[in-house]
Amino acid sequence: MTQAFGARLQDAMTAHGPLCAGIDPHRALVESWGLPYDLGGLERFALTCVEAFAGRVAAVKPQSAFFEVFGSKGLAVLERVLTELREAGTLTILDAKRGDIGSTMAAYAEAYLGPYAVAPPDALTVSPYLGYESLRPAIDLAEQCGRGLFVLALTSNPEGASVQHAVRDDESVAASIVHGAGADNAPARGRGELGSIGLVIGATVGTAVDDLGLDLVEAATPVLAPGFGAQGGTVESLAATFGAARAQVLAASSREILSAGPDAARLVAQTERVLESLRA
Repeated sequence: MTQAFGARLQDAMTAHGPLCAGIDPHRALVESWGLPYDLGGLERFALTCVEAFAGRVAAVKPQSAFFEVFGSKGLAVLERVLTELREAGTLTILDAKRGDIGSTMAAYAEAYLGPYAVAPPDALTVSPYLGYESLRPAIDLAEQCGRGLFVLALTSNPEGASVQHAVRDDESVAASIVHGAGADNAPARGRGELGSIGLVIGATVGTAVDDLGLDLVEAATPVLAPGFGAQGGTVESLAATFGAARAQVLAASSREILSAGPDAARLVAQTERVLESLRA
């Protein structure tokens, strides 16, 4: 039986440190590397990242949208990225933020998480704002296939709080998502492992975790914390934001590392600097 994603992530964080390196080939970054913003530039950018990150970090997070820009050929590059990282033994989190209801959500789940997916990542980001239970097809299929999800809970964009902090029946929307993930992670918690249903909580949300009373330790959730580095997240802010759950947090850094390109060796050196700060 395939080991659960949460357990594999825990092992990877222990082995490599709590860093998720992003692959975000948006126009400004690609061109800052001296590459043309076309399919060839996309491929060179993405595969240089694979060379730099494979075997060196706990996980790598490609942003699907920046590959989708180039249509089916861009998606073929994304599939190659996911395949090469898997072959190198590095976990992948595909940042696609899918979310829908019924048969459509089931189709998204099959496309990314199912046994016949073309190039399945180890985990997928999903949006719960049609209701946490709308994600059930993806939750169940991820469990069956040994894969994971990261569910948006507290994002760092200014507009996010208007939805995520909203309260109904004395519970915030964010808290309801944490409770849903905690219920799905209960078997893993009983084994003393991280669950496979994680949360996305921005590294720059400040005191929101405490303010909303989110018990991430009890929920046994891995936490993907985007915004570390260039977007303002620091080691100190991670400790202040997540407190007792700090060991569950996988800090995600994209711009901080990718700005060191275009040479793979420079990306490796910058990755090591970021890892050293996180380990400290």
